[in-house]
Amino acid sequence: MATALRPDDYRVLATFRHALRVFLRMSEDAARAAGLTPAQHQLLLAVKGAPHDGPPSISDVAAQLQQRVHSVVELAGRAQAAGLLERHADPTDGRRQLLALTRRGEEKLAALSLMHRDELRRFRREMAAILRELD
Repeated sequence: MATALRPDDYRVLATFRHALRVFLRMSEDAARAAGLTPAQHQLLLAVKGAPHDGPPSISDVAAQLQQRVHSVVELAGRAQAAGLLERHADPTDGRRQLLALTRRGEEKLAALSLMHRDELRRFRREMAAILRELD
């Protein structure tokens, strides 16, 4: 049975939500400073960080980003035009498009990912103390 929330629980939840938003804002600003849209950054990260071996398909990336397939097709098209990624037909199923980063996409993502990793480490330390208060 759930227990009633204490005033401190609301404070912790609000602090956590604020910290998430600060992280997301940093991420969006960093992407723009690197010459990418936040959506392009997320696309590159979903392609590079696909949870299985081999290049992900557009539908795999759509699931990862929680987007509709046609939205990811458009996003991938813009990223391809910007020289950030390539699309290839799946050799086992020509109807599927597989995505891979270009050298330019790899370089932009690597720079952003270093920054994000450092920020996540800071976030982890901050959140560890805050989340202990929920116990």
